[in-house]
Amino acid sequence: MSIHNMSLLPPAQPANRWAWLLIWLLTGLIPGRAQGIQWASKVVGYSSEGRGDGGGQQFQVSQILGAPSIYPRTGVSPCAWSPISVDGAPEEWITVAVANTRPVRQVLIAETANPGAIVRVILTDMYGKEHIIFDEKDAAFRATKMPVDPLLRITVADSTLEGRQVKVVLNPSRTKGLNQIDAIGLSHLTGAVVPGIRVSPDTPASLTKESLGRSINTPGQEVAPVISPDGRVLYLTRNNHKGNTGQPGKQDVWYSVLGPDRFWSEAQNIGAPINTNDNNAISGISPDGKTVYLINVYRPDGSMSFGISKSTMSKTGWTMPRECKITNNYNKHKDNQLEFTVSPDGKTMLLAVQRNDVIGDRDLYVSFRQPDLTWSEPRTLGPMVNTADSESSPFLAVDNRTLYFTSLGRPGFGNGDIYVTRRQDDSWTNWSEPENLGPAVNTPEWDGYFTIPASGDYAYLSSRANSLGEDDIFRLKLYPAIRPDPVAIVSGQVLDAISKKPVATEVVSDLFENNKEFAKVEYDPETGEYKMVLPTQKAYQLTARKDGYFPASETLDLSNDKRFRDIKRNLYLMPIQAGAKMILRGVRFAQSEAQLLPGSEAELDRVLDLMKQHPDMEILLEGHTDNQGEWAPNMKLAEDRVKTVKEYLTAKGITENRVQTKAWGPSKPIASNESEDKRKLNRRVEFTILKL
Repeated sequence: MSIHNMSLLPPAQPANRWAWLLIWLLTGLIPGRAQGIQWASKVVGYSSEGRGDGGGQQFQVSQILGAPSIYPRTGVSPCAWSPISVDGAPEEWITVAVANTRPVRQVLIAETANPGAIVRVILTDMYGKEHIIFDEKDAAFRATKMPVDPLLRITVADSTLEGRQVKVVLNPSRTKGLNQIDAIGLSHLTGAVVPGIRVSPDTPASLTKESLGRSINTPGQEVAPVISPDGRVLYLTRNNHKGNTGQPGKQDVWYSVLGPDRFWSEAQNIGAPINTNDNNAISGISPDGKTVYLINVYRPDGSMSFGISKSTMSKTGWTMPRECKITNNYNKHKDNQLEFTVSPDGKTMLLAVQRNDVIGDRDLYVSFRQPDLTWSEPRTLGPMVNTADSESSPFLAVDNRTLYFTSLGRPGFGNGDIYVTRRQDDSWTNWSEPENLGPAVNTPEWDGYFTIPASGDYAYLSSRANSLGEDDIFRLKLYPAIRPDPVAIVSGQVLDAISKKPVATEVVSDLFENNKEFAKVEYDPETGEYKMVLPTQKAYQLTARKDGYFPASETLDLSNDKRFRDIKRNLYLMPIQAGAKMILRGVRFAQSEAQLLPGSEAELDRVLDLMKQHPDMEILLEGHTDNQGEWAPNMKLAEDRVKTVKEYLTAKGITENRVQTKAWGPSKPIASNESEDKRKLNRRVEFTILKL
């Protein structure tokens, strides 16, 4: 969410300045990224460099390095080099070099603001000799072509010329206003090479962006949609609406519910305590939908201050928002702008904020939740994501890996486009090169606030193009190239195994491969089911614990799932009392063997802890198999397996007389043996308390 004087507002929409972009679109000259061009990788020398209001590297010579930052867009950009002189007589110059010496057949210079000031281009060959390949006469001829093409393409006639260094000289008095160069490149090719916008090659040719209609959108402003992971509730921020709690010009949180007919209900004001007389907006939501994260800190006196808060759902409604304290979360932006997204496990926060170490106006940072529930000092995501202009409206998908954000500092189709990047490791500072979501998503105006439910079927976003008035909420069907990794929503209840009544507790999912905790949620029967989001293609152990009960454990194997799944899984807690029986589902064996598989130790250690807590407890372990194969070998297998479990317990200090065993083989199935999934249920070890 963006805080603009502690409110959420997208940037003002400028006049349409994209004439050259329109020409390029009509002529089909925007590939994913031009090949055969070496872009400048080193600044050799320069006459001067500019400074931007946002600080960081804005307008500096470093902005000329690499591929074009915003081209084919034009206009003043902090992501391009600017000399200090404006409309003055002195010449300004910059000399750059590419990484490798190669034959040079073309020199490409991408200008952004007020193209046409270049009066001389000098190429230095591999022997150090200078060659003027563009001069004042060429500049005069270029000026006769109106408008001046912002991409200066110089053909080098001498096919034997090799080099890696170029000097570009400007005369600021030739064009009115600030002069800028976005990038300089050398090419060994003779044909047309065009720097373009990095769009996935799998982007469909046509894509429909659908308005959510008048139940959601009004002539006022609807921005920052936040969809619950299950896709059933849509939160949005409204401005300039008479139904707002404070003045109509103050922002409020509204919500809509998806009906059985797949239509969204009429949006309703969420009310107090989330909405106040000040500006309010939701920025994130937990996987179970019971925690929302909000802009601003709610003060006891009803006032607001810069920061972040969260509110949780109770049986009486949303609680009073509490501050999420972030270490050294200072902000230098004149409008107090801050936007953020929270990871599905609630342990990581990504923020768009302006700090002392920004590259540009606002950068994306990462902060981690600490053991005391405060948050660490934000750390930059690095130059792969951040530019010298503004990065905003981050959204981390529920796969905990795919990040969508809006940037003004990249080649795009408008004044702020949506991009996607993917986390490469657990450092949170190593990301893939961002890709533009394409012209079907991004318009010539500002687009942002991308949000996706766990299913990954549709995305919701804010846009002004084709709106009812100001910004509206739209949705579009996601295509595979920009879709997050698949996940599963696992939900259900925790029940007393005997009374079948709900039991309030926590549910933990551990990665089966290493018993490392992946997610933890609270189950409160009064506020609905427990719910968690788990990436597919992994196996998990679900566990519910409660004093007075044996921990309930379920193995959830998603290792072969490559699509979204919605899984209902109730967990049954068995009271600790004589006669109680439960299945040790976390105890698994190698096929047709009595050898424990990795991960079984966690379940057995829970049995061990229980027996140590109750030193007089005696138990019975019963072994079962499916009906595949001969009777006698199955009986022997069942007997060997329960003996293996007993040996594990006795090796940890439990005396043998406290553990009895019984082998039943295939004689007591709990499911049919008609399929492998059913047979898995029959291959089990049961645990019965004989004595406490």
